[in-house]
Amino acid sequence: MDYLTLKWLHILSATFMFGTGFGTAFYMFFANRSGNVEAIAVVTRWVARADWWFTTPAVIFQPLSGLWMVHLAGFAMTARWVVWAVGLYALAGACWLPVVWLQLRMRDMAADASANKQSLPAKYWRYERIWTVLGFPAFGALIVVYWLMVNKPM
Repeated sequence: MDYLTLKWLHILSATFMFGTGFGTAFYMFFANRSGNVEAIAVVTRWVARADWWFTTPAVIFQPLSGLWMVHLAGFAMTARWVVWAVGLYALAGACWLPVVWLQLRMRDMAADASANKQSLPAKYWRYERIWTVLGFPAFGALIVVYWLMVNKPM
């Protein structure tokens, strides 16, 4: 595959990863604020699906395509911007993996509460707080990775 095609796929993948992540986080955050258990059940179900359908493939493709482009372009893997990008991507991933686990548990709790016409359990709200807190370093790290990808400071 030539460099420009790979770059286009990398940018498209980054867009899916960040866009889906930000979009689903937005809807889940505000569905949670509504307090409407039925809405929360629907949104958490679709957030979990979007993460598996769009975010997960992009999360896998990003480092593979990024490192391949670094190689094709002749950059050193030890270049400071590459090391920072990889490290920040790993930080985002370290936040995202527990978020996915939390989302699946939250989805199940919301579905049960909705089906049984009950309130969400206290555990749901504990998980929601952790989910929210983990989002900030993950998104912040990815914004810096975007900057590094574009600018490649030496």
